[in-house]
Amino acid sequence: MNWLTMTDEEIMRIASPIMDNLMQASTDKDHQKHIKDFSENMKKIVTKENFLMQCEEYQLQLGLFTKRELVGVFKKQKDVRIFWKQWYSKSSDEYLAFLHLIKRDDKIEVINASVS
Repeated sequence: MNWLTMTDEEIMRIASPIMDNLMQASTDKDHQKHIKDFSENMKKIVTKENFLMQCEEYQLQLGLFTKRELVGVFKKQKDVRIFWKQWYSKSSDEYLAFLHLIKRDDKIEVINASVS
């Protein structure tokens, strides 16, 4: 798949369900669900213990994820990066949600993701 030939809408049809899953799994503190689309390297980085600690921390301080608004899709030849404005239930601040995807062996994989 050549990301450069895809429209932003086509990319978002792939990326949105992946990000929705990441957010819901994080809310539910479900590590297995959270890492299901991760690359092998990301799975090594996001351990169950680390994941649960991060979920506890952000949920205590900021609450749960609420709405998300697309900022932009950035395409490269081999990967794509998507940015959203993200909000939490206990904060009026705007955060940046980020998803970095690559296609490897006919599978779309998350090689980086964050909310900051």
